[in-house]
Order: sequence, then C-alpha cells, then structure tokens
Amino acid sequence: MHSMATIISEELEKHIRKLHERVGNAVTEGRFIVFGAGSTQLLNVAVHALSNSSSPAGVVATIPFYPVPYRSQTNFFRSMDYKFVGDTSMWKNTSDVNMNMIEFVTSPNNPDGQLKKAVLRGSSVKTIHDYAYYWPHFTAIPAPADEDLMLFTLSKLTGHAGSRFGWALIKDEEVYERMLKYTDQISFGVSHDTQLIALQQLKAIFQGNNGSDIFEFGFTTMRKRWEILSKALSESNRFSIQKIEPQFCTFYQQLRGPSPAYAWLKCERDEEEDCYEVLRENGIISRRGSVYGAERRYIRLCNLCLLHHQAVHAWLQHWRHDGKNNATRVARVNGKDVLKRHRQRPSQYNTLMELTAPSDQK
Repeated sequence: MHSMATIISEELEKHIRKLHERVGNAVTEGRFIVFGAGSTQLLNVAVHALSNSSSPAGVVATIPFYPVPYRSQTNFFRSMDYKFVGDTSMWKNTSDVNMNMIEFVTSPNNPDGQLKKAVLRGSSVKTIHDYAYYWPHFTAIPAPADEDLMLFTLSKLTGHAGSRFGWALIKDEEVYERMLKYTDQISFGVSHDTQLIALQQLKAIFQGNNGSDIFEFGFTTMRKRWEILSKALSESNRFSIQKIEPQFCTFYQQLRGPSPAYAWLKCERDEEEDCYEVLRENGIISRRGSVYGAERRYIRLCNLCLLHHQAVHAWLQHWRHDGKNNATRVARVNGKDVLKRHRQRPSQYNTLMELTAPSDQK
C-alpha cells in the first residue's frame, strides 16, 4: 500500500499514471491521487476541500449540466460552507465580488458531448474538472488535461459503473490532504476489494495491444452508432442533434469525427414544446432536458446503450419511410422482438415500439 496513506494502493496508483501516460489525456507528473467511491463521491469531496467555512462558497455549473452530483448532491448535504447557486452565466461578471466560487466543468459535457473550459475567472474562483468522458472512445484527445483538480471514473472508462471507483488528480498538496482526510472520515477510503477489482481491470486494458484495443473497439462502436443516428436525422426538420466538429486526436494521431456518449436532441416544431412527451408517446424513453436545466424542447438519448440506440434508429427509419396507415411490423433487435405500430395523421404520427421478448441474460 501507499507509504503516505495505507488506504491507497501504490500498485493501482502506478497503473492509473501509466494509463494516462499511454492515452495522453491527463498530466499526472507532480500530481497527488485520491481514490473515491466513483467520481460522484469525489465531486463532493472536492467541493468540501475547496470551500472555506469563514467565507461560504457558491457552487455553479453551466447549463446543460448533469444534475445529480452537481446540484442535487450539493444541496443534499446542506453544508454551511457551500451552496449551489445556479448557472455559471449568472455569475460571470460578478464572480470576484464578495463571494468565493466553485465551478464544475465537465469535458466532454454530459449531455451534449462538447469539450468545455472554465467560464469564471478571478482569485476567488476554484474549479473542479470532471473528465469522466475524456477518453478516446467518447472524444478526440486534443491535448492532455493539465488542471489543478481533475476527476476520472472507471464507469466510463471500462463500463464497470457498479464497481464504484474513481480517482482525483490534484496539484495542490493542501487540497490533497483535505480530500484524503475527508474520504477517510466518511468511508475509511475505498475498500481494498474495490481497489483490487479496479487494478485487475486496468491490467486487462494493457493486455489488449498495450491499451489500444479497448479504445479502438469503443470508438468504432460509438462512432458507428453516432453516424447511423446522424444520418437518420440529417433530412429531418422536425428534430435536430448537437453538432460536434471533427478534431485532431493525439491518441490516434489523426483527425477524427465525433463519437459522443449521448445525443442532445431538440424538437424543432413550435407546437412540440415538450420533447420528452413527444418521444414517450412514440415508445422512446429519454431524459428530459429540464433535468439538465435546459428547455423542455431538449431531451437526452443514450448512445451508450445498444438496445436504446437500435430502438431509436428503428423508430426514426419507420417514421421517415413508412407512409402506410396502421402498419405493423416486427423486427429483431438484439435478440428481442420490436413491435412497431404506425398510425399516420395529418398533424401527428403515433408509433409504438414494444420490447415483447424477455431478455436471455440475467
């Protein structure tokens, strides 16, 4: 175990540094590392470490943002040292006046997949950079991240969300000590079992062509799904999705197109103000844009989920190409029957997609 803190595995820390060096997505030299039960826990640990009881901090994030660890968790603890105060834009011109600020920056962002930078500036501003999706299967890596406090998680790297393991790369030793002490107080650190699982998963990554295979597979899969969805929507004036420009990726050493984890879809018709209901009525489950602080015209679709992706694509194809009234067809999607019923009306369509066959997997 680590000589400075017995709650942190030295071997696991070594593999984390090795992985970042291999991928080129974060600077680890001169950084301290703290482990947590996923990045969700570490986000609160970081807020605690950056706040000061003598001058409470306002916590902000830029809309659209993932609400659970930012707004919901910050409000849940009801701390006297910090409170969530809303969208970053509301504080852009006042961040250096009378109040310490802590800004969450997610890059690539959840839900829209855009690479983000901090908005607020000033001596009273501190920033937490959430790089959960900053891996080659979700985004081009233009340069290694080099920030004071950076968070990563196993769940988006390998898909093992249930392992509940994340880590923070920290430049300032005092912040590191505060975070280490806090994790020790609330949970005695991360269990040795979890650390062992995480270590084995990282070792498995390097067994695949020195770490290339997992990212090549992930990027190819995500890119293909994104291209299918983009093509299906390219001729639509009813729906639109976010535009992500190709960028040079230092991992692949070439220009590469987008492969985001989520589609940030907008209903464009004036009469369809609640996009969640539009899709729900047609058998597609999404997440409301209002959850992320955005207008109801927006929803988030999961590009990560195979069955969800295929169901959305099948619905879009059916809506675009099938003009028959009350047409019913059955297709196979990932071993399941997808029943599609389509009723064409002058101002509105009604397509139902039902997964009728039980999964073979337990």
